[in-house]
Amino acid sequence: MNVAIVGASGAVGQEFLRVLAEQEFPIDHLRLFGSERSAGSLIPFKGKEYEVELLSEDSDFSGVDIAFTSAGAGTSKKYADVITKHGAVMIDNSSAFRMDKDVPLVVPEVNPEDALDRPRNIIGNPNCTTIQMVVALKPIHDLSPITSVRVATYQAASGAGAAAMKELEEQYAAIVRGEKPKVEKFAYQLAYNLIPQVDVFVDNDYTKEEMKMFHETRKIMHSDDIRVSATCVRVPVMRAHSEAVWVETERPLEISEVREAFEKAPGLVVSDNPAEKEYPMPYDKAGQDPVYVGRLRKDISDDRGLSFWVVGDQIKKGAALNAVQIAQWLIANDPRFSAEKQ
Repeated sequence: MNVAIVGASGAVGQEFLRVLAEQEFPIDHLRLFGSERSAGSLIPFKGKEYEVELLSEDSDFSGVDIAFTSAGAGTSKKYADVITKHGAVMIDNSSAFRMDKDVPLVVPEVNPEDALDRPRNIIGNPNCTTIQMVVALKPIHDLSPITSVRVATYQAASGAGAAAMKELEEQYAAIVRGEKPKVEKFAYQLAYNLIPQVDVFVDNDYTKEEMKMFHETRKIMHSDDIRVSATCVRVPVMRAHSEAVWVETERPLEISEVREAFEKAPGLVVSDNPAEKEYPMPYDKAGQDPVYVGRLRKDISDDRGLSFWVVGDQIKKGAALNAVQIAQWLIANDPRFSAEKQ
């Protein structure tokens, strides 16, 4: 495969490179693109250094098979035609096209076949919070259709980028020194605090992040009947998001059958032994590939309800890894790439 990464110097762009190396993704030729600030810099990958090219309307993506893009929605919209003009499949990590009807929104463990129907040669990588949640919802939905989801997220600083992670570190250091911490990336000081706002508020007093979970879940799971209500909270954790999820299904489910479905589900690891205080936490799940689920129990307020806890690395499964897994699925299943391999 000939691969391009747009936004190569950012946190997700760097994670793309790490994941591609870890997954031993078949790369014949690699090209890196960035803004004027990063153009010309050298980035190492598997023992070689690659120069970052300036992304412009004159950039030539001919010969590129797959382009991973993570440079913001504005950049994705501006350069989508440039990137896909010669047939490259653009796997986009921004929110630019996620809800467009002619752009599939894909989580490989849930709806991989949607990636084959891409009229614009663009595939959307969902929001990080949605990705880890639907990986856990899919095995439940297969047992009995889900009617409603209520979720509270506990989102790490990594969700706001590398600068936000640095700001959290610096806030703690400033407080230890007895200084007033600097606040730039968040609405308020995040150190020793929780901020019940991720992204901006919209007309219904939900945030855009919360509405992403509503709309994206329904699109990925092909169900306009699922009702989703989210409260998204930024927490002083460096990396890996956590979610408390309450689900209602059409028929009551036994915990034993749900646990068995979780254990068989791809990309999902059960870590659930209350007697031994075993449950997933961002502390030790950051940097890991799977989505972890624990605290599985019946919802005592709803006969058809379940409750569980989900943890996933926001930069890995919530971004770069999911995109790379989409590409891996295409290589294995898309006739275009199968023909190229032969």
